[in-house]
Amino acid sequence: MTTGVGLRQCGAAVALALAGTIGFTAVPAGAQANSPGTACTAPAEFAWLEHTPGNIRDRVARKLPIKIVAIGSSSTSGAGASSQAATYPSRLEAELKARLPGLPITVLNKGVGGEEAAQMVARFDADVIEEAPDLVLWQVGSNSVLRDHPTPGEVIRRGVERLKASGTEVILVNPQYAPKILAKPDVDRAVDVITATARDAEVGLFNRFMVMRNWVEGEKMSFDQFLSPDGLHMNDWSYACTAKLLAGAILEDTKLPPAMAAPASVVQ
Repeated sequence: MTTGVGLRQCGAAVALALAGTIGFTAVPAGAQANSPGTACTAPAEFAWLEHTPGNIRDRVARKLPIKIVAIGSSSTSGAGASSQAATYPSRLEAELKARLPGLPITVLNKGVGGEEAAQMVARFDADVIEEAPDLVLWQVGSNSVLRDHPTPGEVIRRGVERLKASGTEVILVNPQYAPKILAKPDVDRAVDVITATARDAEVGLFNRFMVMRNWVEGEKMSFDQFLSPDGLHMNDWSYACTAKLLAGAILEDTKLPPAMAAPASVVQ
């Protein structure tokens, strides 16, 4: 999988070529969240997990409850969303429930605005490990970039190993593609560090940076269509689309029991 610098150099040609070959089929037909003139889609290259959470597949097969903890900063807590129900963790819970009808699913929002990796790791015991989740979504890196701090790859690596040692699986979520992030010189390195950390630790990476970049370069969306007026945080549409793509990635290759096989809902 190509890392941040290489992907940015590829530019719109890569996104458009992928669109032509796979038809933007990262989400199931009929499961697209609509915004004026756009659909919630992404090339599979960007919305795919190299390491999918096997214990989620197992729990689905056994029809067991699923608990997910989403930890991160303001784009996890939901800055820019119109309500708590419009944040990506809330939308993810709704998406998974629609795709797995009848299965108890909980997605806890443990986002705290302004935090960097070390502050999140300091909360792991109380906010994550005590919850005994089946999966942790760790959104990290944005605030280090914004403050011109080096992306702490070693802190993230140790944090991932600590989570894995507690018995949960992990998916890292990298920074958003937004003007205030792109204005910073360290953004490419941040994307690369998080990508390499996920690969080395053998955990999933949801490449939010490239998914959002494709909205601009592949789908020709303007930033104001999927960002808040602050030029940084996501809006209701992009939170919902992120949740939809994440749900598809988490459940990729998951064989649903016949009683659960139902189309995902459309998120407006």
